[in-house]
Amino acid sequence: MTMHIYGKLAGALALTFTLAGCIDAKVEVDVTSETTAKATITQIMGAEIYPMIKASQAEKTEGDSPADDFCAEGELIESADGGATCVISKEGPFAELVFDEEEEDPGITFTSAGPGLVRVAFATSGITKDLGDQEEMDEQTKTMMTQMFEGHAFTLKISGGEITDTNMTIAGDKQSAEKVIPFLDIINRTVDLPEELYAVVKK
Repeated sequence: MTMHIYGKLAGALALTFTLAGCIDAKVEVDVTSETTAKATITQIMGAEIYPMIKASQAEKTEGDSPADDFCAEGELIESADGGATCVISKEGPFAELVFDEEEEDPGITFTSAGPGLVRVAFATSGITKDLGDQEEMDEQTKTMMTQMFEGHAFTLKISGGEITDTNMTIAGDKQSAEKVIPFLDIINRTVDLPEELYAVVKK
């Protein structure tokens, strides 16, 4: 079973390039049974960019498509400092955890790893292909991008039970595994990732 998510993340990252702001993104997959899970995408935009995005979206006419708007789907939470958080969540059978119907990349897959074991795998090709697919930048642009994205990252977390096998960082209680990927490594194409990030969850 496959879950497509890259379209949502790539779209949000593209907004930060266009409007010069900062974002953190996190994908959390909580395996709730041998056949079901809850998946949550959380995108956090700082006060440097969100007011511009909000104003831009407010200027759209009735005929404009809202598909590429920040948090066109999901729950939008505006913070007191001027930033905002978008939370998109889906829960149910693996086959129904689809965030982007048009996305061709395999995204996240769910397979059986034995009785009571669910293997959750995240294909990393989508990170380097979609999130890091930017044109060559001159030195001034690179300096600007470094300042904007320094300290911001994309995080993948898999939980739902004891982690019996993974190539990510396992928590002390062995109930989750996580990988944090700095956006600068993606943008500069210096990120070194395996073909997939995975964790086996015992239910």
